[in-house]
Amino acid sequence: MTLSKRQWFVLISVASAVFAVAAFPLKVMSTPPNPEASGVQQMNILQAIVLGFVQGMTEFLPISSTAHLKVVPIILGWGDPGVAFTAVIQLGSIAAVLWYFWGDLTRIATGAFRAMAQKDYADYDLRLSIGIALGTLPIVFFGLLIKRFIPDYDNSPIRSIGAIAIASIVMSILLGIAEKLGKRQRDFEQLTMNDGLLMGLAQSLALIPGVSRSGSTLTAGLFMTLQRETAARFSFLLGIPAITLAGLVELKSALGEVSGSGILPLIAGVISAAIFSYISIAGLLRFLKTQSTWVFIWYRLAFGIAILGAISAGILKNS
Repeated sequence: MTLSKRQWFVLISVASAVFAVAAFPLKVMSTPPNPEASGVQQMNILQAIVLGFVQGMTEFLPISSTAHLKVVPIILGWGDPGVAFTAVIQLGSIAAVLWYFWGDLTRIATGAFRAMAQKDYADYDLRLSIGIALGTLPIVFFGLLIKRFIPDYDNSPIRSIGAIAIASIVMSILLGIAEKLGKRQRDFEQLTMNDGLLMGLAQSLALIPGVSRSGSTLTAGLFMTLQRETAARFSFLLGIPAITLAGLVELKSALGEVSGSGILPLIAGVISAAIFSYISIAGLLRFLKTQSTWVFIWYRLAFGIAILGAISAGILKNS
């Protein structure tokens, strides 16, 4: 009997998930914290540019920039660049999304202020602005909870490579289900405030490394009957406050941890991230106009399985 692509996906996904859950939870949760992970590791300009490329090309694709910024430098032998460095170069991604959506943002902001002045609370731009604001609250709320109750969260085992691999596999399965079941009926002009809140809740899942902010929001958008491009476009706009806050929170501590020679690589990383983020945004929106998300689903599944296999074979250390 010949299996269809859908049957193959279900079979491999279930097998991978069972394998991951059965073989790795204890190993993942027993991983000792990495005391260097929360700081900014010293690197040269070339390394920073490469990591900016990784950040830019993965931040807005549903494949997790955090996972790739953790795994790629380790594979290259550079070590973990640190949470602070990762958060700061995300500011380059914010610059890119502001650059790309500047026309939309100015229109929405102008329309919202005009609607408030005229007390036109049914105005679309005003409701969209409120939706983005509501969608930002969940990740801020849960982020503060984590800071309050898990002060060493950045060094916790949940940031280990094994945990990231499991998150990648689980999210690939969820995106696959959303791709199959999503109706893809509503466009950008049909967004509601509720969409902002629901997608914001999905965005908060990105506090777990490996989940992918873009991936969780795109998955939620497809479940919410949004068209692929609409879900991605709204995800980008919704991510502006969240990524900006994360970057600014870490910026002060990051600047305090780097020496004079470390400033230039940090700047190079931000610029590199901005350039490649812009390319990624434009490319993804153009891609989703005519294509499905299956290439990302299969990539995330393969990425997670490959990492777990490398850990099992002793090629990678689960740190």
